[in-house]
Amino acid sequence: MTRTVRARALVLGIATALTLAACSGGSDTASSPTAGGKGLEKTTIKVGALPIPDPAALYIANAKGFFKAEGLTVEPVIIQGGAAALPQIKSGALDISHTNYVSTFLAASRGEKIRVVGDVYQAAPNTFNLMVPKDSPLNSVADLKGKTVLVNTLNNIGTLTVEATMKVAGLTKDDVKFVEKPFPDMANALSTGQGDAAWMTEPFITATQSQSGFRKLADTMSGQTADLPIAAWMATDEWVQKYPKTLAAFNRAIAKAQQLVASDRKEVEAVLPTYTKIDAKTASVITLGAFPTTLNATRLQRVADLMLEYKYIQSPIDVKTILVGATG
Repeated sequence: MTRTVRARALVLGIATALTLAACSGGSDTASSPTAGGKGLEKTTIKVGALPIPDPAALYIANAKGFFKAEGLTVEPVIIQGGAAALPQIKSGALDISHTNYVSTFLAASRGEKIRVVGDVYQAAPNTFNLMVPKDSPLNSVADLKGKTVLVNTLNNIGTLTVEATMKVAGLTKDDVKFVEKPFPDMANALSTGQGDAAWMTEPFITATQSQSGFRKLADTMSGQTADLPIAAWMATDEWVQKYPKTLAAFNRAIAKAQQLVASDRKEVEAVLPTYTKIDAKTASVITLGAFPTTLNATRLQRVADLMLEYKYIQSPIDVKTILVGATG
């Protein structure tokens, strides 16, 4: 099944609204009513997002006025990763944030009071690859033994999928050194010898291939990790309870945008250059995953089970206890 077919199939499912959340150190006073006539607890919210395709719906909802129609002002804030954004969520510097499921479920297993309030992105072939410079001596995953692998944050979806990929080659996490590096800095870090391989996503995969001749060492979303759920929106449990009307308004706006990106890649291509450093030509040829329009507990349980297998968590997690508004 092609990525386009997968994406369209998701759209034809139940178009349940994604529930992004928000709360920021901005204005906390009573607001003007939304288009539906219901007053929001908060009208200005800050939302963390990585400069990658996953959160395209956030920027589309802003550009097309979906948030404005709900009485919301949404301020996107660039983050390094879900784990790095967690302290900002807890402090109120961010109201809600783009995150990966591994970091979120790991934090929840440690007692953090956070909730997944919307699905964002799902992997497809060649959407998350191990990349190396064109002149690298590495030719297979087995060659990674004793090498340094760059990931955007530690103990996240990147390290987990790299571990799963190395397992097939007979290696474990102890055979490599993982080092944090933001996605936009990875190409330069590899070129200057700060790492031997990097776990990259789009648009950086295509950009480094076309601009620097980087090559793929392995697709980390195949076999055991094929079509793996990747990204979500998270908020604190306290925020979810405190701002239900704001949450519902954000949910309605982001749902409209998510349906657009799920059904028409041209929407993603058009918005990517507005919040990443990628140009329109590169945006038109990058490989995209799927954009789910429902938050399905059965599908997401797969991530938690994989985390248990690779000892990211010590006991099973029922993801339904972490999700807000999930089906399945």
